[in-house]
Amino acid sequence: MNLTFDHVHKHFGDLPVVDGFTSEFKTGELVALVGPSGCGKSTLLHLAAGLEMPTQGSVLADGDKVTGPNPSRTLVFQEHALYPWLTLEDNVALALEFQNTPKKRAREAAREWLARVSLEGFEHYYPHQVSGGMRQRAALARAFIAQPQTMLMDEPFGALDALTRLSLQDVLRQLIAQEKPTVLLVTHDVDEALFLADRIVVFSPRPARVLREFNLAHRVKTHDLSDLASEKREILRLLGIGVGGSDAHADIALAA
Repeated sequence: MNLTFDHVHKHFGDLPVVDGFTSEFKTGELVALVGPSGCGKSTLLHLAAGLEMPTQGSVLADGDKVTGPNPSRTLVFQEHALYPWLTLEDNVALALEFQNTPKKRAREAAREWLARVSLEGFEHYYPHQVSGGMRQRAALARAFIAQPQTMLMDEPFGALDALTRLSLQDVLRQLIAQEKPTVLLVTHDVDEALFLADRIVVFSPRPARVLREFNLAHRVKTHDLSDLASEKREILRLLGIGVGGSDAHADIALAA
């Protein structure tokens, strides 16, 4: 699905949040949205999802104006949002049952998707019985099972420890390569953006304006980011973060 923002402005009362954003996100592309906390990145996801309407301008999905939510555009949040009273299998199957898929078929698909995210054998566990990383794997399975054309991801790994986050990034990259949705990823982790993204859009403080875009579609995806050291320094510079001798905690500074 091609997703287009056409001169989009968004105000909440007298507060301007997005200022004339224009961009096209192409089918199968993963674009990371990076900027200071509160600059309007999540608002862009809500506009794409149809949960908010632009004050001016239009959001288009394959040329059609977005006027409300649609199952073809799925939001994934930092919190897994699994129902605690349902097993992992039931949680994942629910995404299909909401689309009137017969329960037996939905359960079979849920088991297949849990296996794809390395949760085979945990189908009948409840969310409180598994780790945070496992809960987020189940949330990814639930997001992908309905095969949305666009995935709108708001800090999906932000609450996880560093090693678990790296592992989940690999899982996400593999699923995207297989399923080929269009993905908009909001992240405060510059390394995460550099690893996952085909393109990075860097925003100013609120109201969100594009400072610069970085095209990384040519790059073979690896966690060794040494070949992107200059891009990382430039992104941090645009965000007003001095890297000095170490930028290991750049994501923390960006989120502050």
